[in-house]
Amino acid sequence: MAKGAFQEALAYAQNREQFGKKISEFQAIQFMLAEMAIEIEAAELMTYRAAWLIDRGLPFIKSASMAKAYASEMAERVASKALQIFGGSGYLKPALVERFYRDARVLQVYEGTSQIQRMIIFKELLKI
Repeated sequence: MAKGAFQEALAYAQNREQFGKKISEFQAIQFMLAEMAIEIEAAELMTYRAAWLIDRGLPFIKSASMAKAYASEMAERVASKALQIFGGSGYLKPALVERFYRDARVLQVYEGTSQIQRMIIFKELLKI
C-alpha cells in the first residue's frame, strides 16, 4: 500500500501544474516524496532482516514485531503524505490514494495491533 501510494503521488507530482510549474519542482513536495521513499525502504529492510533471521533458525520474534509495527505505521504515514500531495482531489472516492489511506490504517489492527507488537518487543528486550 505504501509503495502504491508513493507511486501514485510521484506520478501526480510530476504531472500536476500549479503556479506555472510542476508541483514536483517545489521543495516541500520533493522532501515529502524523499521521506516517503526513505520510510518504505526502511520497512523493507526491517522485513528482510526478520526473514533472514527466520531462514537461519535464529531468534526472530523481536525483529518480526518491529518490522510489523514499523511497516504498518509507515504505510499510514506514507498514504497520508500522498493524500497531502494530491490535495483535495485525493479525498474523492475514485482516487486510488484515498483507498490506500483507508486500507493502510487497518494494517495497525490486523494480525496484532501496534500496541501488542510493542508489548512483544518489550518482552523480547527483557531477555537480552
